[in-house]
Amino acid sequence: MKKILLLSLTTAVLSGSVLAQQGAPASPPASSSAKITSGATITISYSQPSVKGRTIGKDLEPMAGKVWRTGANKATVFETDQDVTVEGQPLPAGKYALFTIAGDDEWTIIFNKTADQWGAFQYDEKEDALRVKVKPGKAAAFAEKLRLNVAENGEVNILWGDSDVKFVVK
Repeated sequence: MKKILLLSLTTAVLSGSVLAQQGAPASPPASSSAKITSGATITISYSQPSVKGRTIGKDLEPMAGKVWRTGANKATVFETDQDVTVEGQPLPAGKYALFTIAGDDEWTIIFNKTADQWGAFQYDEKEDALRVKVKPGKAAAFAEKLRLNVAENGEVNILWGDSDVKFVVK
């Protein structure tokens, strides 16, 4: 009985040690959700890459002119439970993969009908439900980890590094 107890205790300690060494995932899962003024509930689920001293656009995505999953790992998912407009353009209720194309003067926000996909490797432009163009801004503070925020007024912010990219959902 003592041997079984000792073996169980040793296994538990070793398992805990291995998990502690692995630490938190490099790009942990995150989400942002709000019921906006139009009554729709918007939820964005994504993984948060960190800058870690690297250069965004060179060492890290987004690379100018290329489709980016707007996060890490699986494609970021944008979900709305009601029909909405994004920057004045209609978007039906549903789940979408949220992609972006970064530029110095303009970003393209893409809502793709194939919500469940890995990164941008399977991205197919023919499956886009909507594309809108927005102007990037300068973030008030440096964002080490990517953050996507949904506010009750329908403003969505993509914050990463020095960038703050906003689009409005109504």
